[in-house]
Amino acid sequence: MTIEFATRHRRSSRIPPEPGRPYFVEKGEGDRAHLFGDLITVYAGGEQTGNAFNFFTVEGPKGDLVPAHLHTDTYEVFYVTQGAVRLFVEDSEGDQQEKLLTPGDFGFVPANCPHAYRMERHHSQVVGVAAGPGGTFERFFENLGVPTEQLGLPREPVVPEGGKFETVPGQYDVRFLPGHEWRTS
Repeated sequence: MTIEFATRHRRSSRIPPEPGRPYFVEKGEGDRAHLFGDLITVYAGGEQTGNAFNFFTVEGPKGDLVPAHLHTDTYEVFYVTQGAVRLFVEDSEGDQQEKLLTPGDFGFVPANCPHAYRMERHHSQVVGVAAGPGGTFERFFENLGVPTEQLGLPREPVVPEGGKFETVPGQYDVRFLPGHEWRTS
């Protein structure tokens, strides 16, 4: 049995709202949100780590490319545990790379580098960790998407209205890049 807490983000969470407190979260029982066709589960965030890092999973079906974006102050890692995920990254000189990541593969995206990803197989899962001097961005998922208690993927994709994308950079270190093109294959 896990303890539930009320937080400033949710009426019920299994993640304690204050830092420095040990806790355990059973599989799938973190703070969940639906965004696009994916289920995002946050296990640790800024409140628990003094804004040092966050830890989350993204599960999804084979689908469309997540829109190109960057984090000005945040470094992000992608570690694939299931399926296959294609990671697209552009470095500070404008050189683009893409790599198909399968279970056990790791991808690193430095701060200020445009990136995107696409689930290439159904039931793919990525473990994500993000850290940087600007804090963490894990609450972005439920603010751009929809918080959920559901354990599975959304029945219909959750696509935010266009204007909602513009509200994100000031509050979370996520800046979308409309019209960004990937020149890789």
